[in-house]
Amino acid sequence: MTLSYNIILAEDHLVFRRTVKSKLEENSDFRIVGEAGDGLELLALLKDLTPDLIVLDITMPGLQGIEATRKIKEIYPEVKVLILTMHKDKEYLRQALAAGAKGYLPKEGADTELIPAIKEILGGRTYISPLMYRNGDRKEEGHEYRHPQKLWKSGPRN
Repeated sequence: MTLSYNIILAEDHLVFRRTVKSKLEENSDFRIVGEAGDGLELLALLKDLTPDLIVLDITMPGLQGIEATRKIKEIYPEVKVLILTMHKDKEYLRQALAAGAKGYLPKEGADTELIPAIKEILGGRTYISPLMYRNGDRKEEGHEYRHPQKLWKSGPRN
């Protein structure tokens, strides 16, 4: 029996959200149980849904992603959050981790890193994209980077 993980997508750009949804639905381990176009809509969804993970953009109308992460972790501490964003500024990364996000992935890396990042987070670890490390530094506030190709080959560590 295969374990299926429930995921909510929160992204204000509908075309990108549909693309991410399509990619995730190719993997039988994941079920998209809800979608939101902004942070307030996401919080409303959480009153009725219990996801294992939320894929969340930072820049959205209403309630921004980092503040939404903070609220989610206060109310639903067991729900994991992966930030999927256009922002590669390390200050956003620091804020996201401080708010409780378990992963950070720039959108430009979504094609190759999204599935490995989700598997890593669902395995209880933090995932930070190598795209965040221009200077070769492989750690951020105690979170160590793991290369996505190694994750594809080995799967999540337990």
